[in-house]
Amino acid sequence: MKHTHLFRTAIIPRIHAKHTAAGKLYSACITLILLLLATALSFLYFSISHNSANVALIYILTLLLIARMTDGYFWGIFAALIGVVCINFLFTYPYWALNFTLAGYPVTFIVMLAISLLTSATTTHMKQQMQIISERERLLVEAEKEKMRANLLRAISHDLRTPLTSIIGAGTSYLENGSYLNEQQKQGLVAQILEDSNWLLNMVENLLSVTRIHGGSATVNKSWESVEEVLSEAVIRLKKRLPDARITVQVPDDLLMIPMDAILIEQVLINLLENAVLHSKSQQPISCYVQASSDFVYFHVRDYGIGIAPDKQKNLFDGTAYTDYLSPDSSKGMGIGLSICKTIITAHKGNIDAVNCGQGTDFYFSLPKT
Repeated sequence: MKHTHLFRTAIIPRIHAKHTAAGKLYSACITLILLLLATALSFLYFSISHNSANVALIYILTLLLIARMTDGYFWGIFAALIGVVCINFLFTYPYWALNFTLAGYPVTFIVMLAISLLTSATTTHMKQQMQIISERERLLVEAEKEKMRANLLRAISHDLRTPLTSIIGAGTSYLENGSYLNEQQKQGLVAQILEDSNWLLNMVENLLSVTRIHGGSATVNKSWESVEEVLSEAVIRLKKRLPDARITVQVPDDLLMIPMDAILIEQVLINLLENAVLHSKSQQPISCYVQASSDFVYFHVRDYGIGIAPDKQKNLFDGTAYTDYLSPDSSKGMGIGLSICKTIITAHKGNIDAVNCGQGTDFYFSLPKT
């Protein structure tokens, strides 16, 4: 009942709204043009064969096209009447005169009228179903976007509020108790402030990257980029932030060029690599490699750590999932980064997912080659 009410209140009015003056003018022009073409073609055929029997077939074909390309029943019925009159007036003896007493004309009119009504009814129903499906898909996309926006806001409230609280607490302790702290304790507070500030900067970079996605159409500005260069730049940027990170990189020998927004894909790779380095507790270097199929290029970030809890995987990319080894007060949650990764990859018409391996987790995403 809820969905029925939604369609009646949101979708059906949109469909009726399309039957405007512009739509009627379009249908009238299509009908006139097709009837003129049918008449011209019938004259050409009649001048060659001098046979009027098949002229009706030309008008019947035209009638099918008019019923298919116009809205409602009026234009099909109108075309059927005009077709019958043209056949009688132009192609039946006595020429250039109307004579509906000739045998067969009631049958011709009834057949053409029946074809018009059936075709118009079928095509009108198909168009309404297609419009309903289109509107339904649009509403589902809007609902998904609203859900993602809500999840993103929840993730922001956690990932930004917690480090801010930590910075305020450390700064307050330094100012109020500085005279009682030794040099090592002061250095610890400053180091904590610096660490949380860098994390906030990373979050701001993530949020700014989303602004590169056109909100209404959820698309990105793509250009042909080298996969190897994008991956290399992402690793270099991460190493500047985490100099001690151990990462092995492997790319195919052949040069891979695919359409993408390089800055956004670099941000996705940085997020996945940083999560693997900071959260996986991997005892081995993080493995980053690329695989190619006929239609897609797959980017993998593989760690050898504790893995993702099964109950967290379902909501891993919606901004609400946090790994079990993180405490509720942790300032370095994975939620906002992974949610933004999904937004970016979805805008590129790709997919992103994660799977637990025998040891650790494999985060991977795909991008189309064209």
